[in-house]
Amino acid sequence: MDLQMEQAQVEQLWLMANILGAVVVVAVAALLTILVILVARINRRVAAIKATAAAARANTADTTLITTTAGGVEAVLAEGLEHHLFLGRVLDKVRS
Repeated sequence: MDLQMEQAQVEQLWLMANILGAVVVVAVAALLTILVILVARINRRVAAIKATAAAARANTADTTLITTTAGGVEAVLAEGLEHHLFLGRVLDKVRS
């Protein structure tokens, strides 16, 4: 009888070990799946950031033209001021 009880306890311990092993395998598989999903998401976001940086680089590639454009704007403003002053003196319709 003692041998039968020992064998039943051993079988029960093996059953518990198998169940625990299956639970661990499922948990590891779930964690690895989550890891793979997160890595894929990180890769997509890094690609989006790289695209944004490339777009910013392209947008600022012509910043050297800002000084040239500013000079042209200043010339247009000066010309407009001359016209404004001329019309104000000659026609007395535009007030300065």
